Formats: sequence, C-alpha cells, structure tokens
Amino acid sequence: MKKSYLPWLVLALLFVATGLSFLDRQVLSMTIIKIQAEFKFSDVEYGFVNTAFLISYALMFTVGGRLIDTWGSKIGLAVAVGVWSVACGLHGVMTSFYQLVAFRFLLGMGEGACFPGAAKTVYEWFDEKKRGLANGIAIGGAAIGAVIAPPLIILISSHFGWRWSFIIPGIAGIVWVIIWLYIPWGENSHTNKNQSIVKQSVIPFITILKNRAACIFILIRFLLDPVMYFIMFWVPKYLHAERNVSFEQIGNLFWIPFLALGISNIIGGWFSDKLVKNNFSINRARKTVMGIAALLTIVAPFIAWVSTVEMALALMAVIMFAHGFWITNYITAISDIFGKNGTSTVVGLSGTAGAISGLIINPLIGLIVQNYSYTPIWIASGILYPLAFILFMVFIRRIQPFNFETKQVSN
Repeated sequence: MKKSYLPWLVLALLFVATGLSFLDRQVLSMTIIKIQAEFKFSDVEYGFVNTAFLISYALMFTVGGRLIDTWGSKIGLAVAVGVWSVACGLHGVMTSFYQLVAFRFLLGMGEGACFPGAAKTVYEWFDEKKRGLANGIAIGGAAIGAVIAPPLIILISSHFGWRWSFIIPGIAGIVWVIIWLYIPWGENSHTNKNQSIVKQSVIPFITILKNRAACIFILIRFLLDPVMYFIMFWVPKYLHAERNVSFEQIGNLFWIPFLALGISNIIGGWFSDKLVKNNFSINRARKTVMGIAALLTIVAPFIAWVSTVEMALALMAVIMFAHGFWITNYITAISDIFGKNGTSTVVGLSGTAGAISGLIINPLIGLIVQNYSYTPIWIASGILYPLAFILFMVFIRRIQPFNFETKQVSN
C-alpha cells in the first residue's frame, strides 16, 4: 500500500463512517410503522425510545470527544463505530420495548463520538491547506447517508423484512472497523511527519472550559443546532400541514435539501482551502466562507411567504447549502485553534450543547406551531446565523493555534 494514498483512504473511510451514522439512526424512523404493528408500541413509548437516543448522544458527544483526544482517533473511532454498529444490529433481534430503549441508548453512545473523532482524524492526516476540503468530505458523508437511507432501508425491508434493515448496516459497520484498524497510522499521519509539531499532552478539560474561544464555539452550536433539528424533525410535517404535500410526495422531495448539504460540505471546505492557497490567512479564509453562509441564511423567512412548494424547497436547499459552508469551516476552525490535543473535546462539548438545545427547543417549537404558525420559526432561522457570525467575529478575533501551556493563543 502506497503511503501517499493513505490520507485519502482514511478520508474515504471517514466519509463512510459519518454516512453510516446517519443511515443507522434513520432505520428506526423508516421501520417504526412495522415495528409498532408487530409489538403494539404506542407513540408515547416511541417518544421515550427517541429520548433515550438523544440523551446518550448528547452525553457522549463530550465524553466521546474527550476519550478520543485521550486514546487517539484510530482506537477511539474504532470503538465508537463498533459500539453503534453492534447496537444497530441488536435492534434487529429485539423482542420488547425495554430492549429497544436499551439498544437505542447504546446507539447514541457510539454515534456521539463520531464527529469529534472525524474532526481529530482530519487534523492528524491533513495540513491547513487541505484541512477544509478534508473536513467537508468527512462531514459530507452524513448528508449523503441521509439521502440514501430512505430508499435503501425500504428496499431491504421489502425484500428481507424490517429486522434485516438493522442487521445489514450493523454488519457493514463491523467490516468498517476491521478495515480501519488495518490502516498503518504512526509516522504516516500528517502530524507525525511534521517535525515542527511538538508532542503535547491532552489539553486539560478545565483549561478548555476557561478558554473564551471554546466557550464561543459551544455557544454558537447551542444557538444554531435547533435550526437543523427543526428542518430534520418538523419540515415533513410543515410540508404536509401548510403546503398540502402528501406523505408519498414528501418522501420524494425531502432528500433534496440534504443533497445540497452534502455538496456544500465539500465545496465549502474546498473554497476555504483555495483561499488559503491564494495567500488568504487561515483566519480570513474560514471567516470569509462562514460570512457567506450567514448571509445566505437570510432567505429563511421567505419560505413562509413564497407561493409554491417548489420555491419553498429551493429556499430550504439554500439554507442547507449555507449550513454546509458554515459547519465545515466551523469544525475546521476548531481544529485550527485546538489542534490534535483538544479538537475532539471542543467539537464534543459543542455537539453536546447543540443536542441539549435541541431537546429544550423542540417542545417550544411545538407550542409556537400549535398556537401561532411556522412563520416565527422561519424568521428566527434567518436571524440566528448572522447573529452567530457576529459573535464569532467579535469574540474570536483571530483563528490561530492555542498554546495551552501558557493558556493563550500563540502567534
């Protein structure tokens, strides 16, 4: 195996891993009708099942990120993918409500470490001139997983039964772990080849919590994740209730915004790296792309006012495209600042903040929709990204490495 191909093989596996993470979590939502018919689970019980996943997912974003910073991305991601793949497969042999809750909790434990591990791996294997594109490809796998999940799950379920819809992706994840562990790491990764990088211990947790940049990253994720949860959880209902779109048509249309997200993850990373290669500083390049993303999201309120479903979906695709630009450079900026010894921890803390925010905001969205309309939510969606960008510009004046030994950003 030629060493020059190793970074791209690692990146391809990250793309598959994030794709599997989104595919595996969607299997239940696609098969729940059959499961409820067989086991007579109520909608309330199904709600508890989803809550079990969200709780463990929120917790393990931070815990998993910290463990990956401690163990390293090779072992950390292998454990994470192995845990959630086993959990996914166990869904296929469950026989009771309590087993389903337990397996769903276990799934969240594994998946919570996925994105922190992916961010750390990209930092280890790619330098600052390729890191944006690499992060975009790695993150983009999740969106593509969301696109292919519905038809793939329906195909498997129709031919082999709903249980195999869980078992087959679980087996695929175990195969992924075997391939991942086979890849030689050590001196092949970027950080080990670069002799100018001094080996450091993991940044102390309390040091990260006291760091202003880390706190802003966490706050931004807390502000913005509810927008994505709204689009994922509420848009199908919005299309049906407000736009008179049938459930069958929703299945044929809802993949479009996620495809836009997957494409923009990659383009946003490539664009940022291109600016760096054209003599933009890291700080200017990341912030330029994030500023463009924030500007694009201003179209969100118009979703409530346009007259056609096609225009509404087009504007949703613009928002998801903007989010791809934003999240790729957001995560890359974290790795630019906190490096191999703190990236997973900060990404994990921010992911936990976003998940907690989603848990809090989703019931409030329900109250607003029930008592008013979807319009206030679309207006808020158009305001939050520009607000987050202003916070980012004001409180993170410069994106550059954080020297935790002196507790300051180094020049």
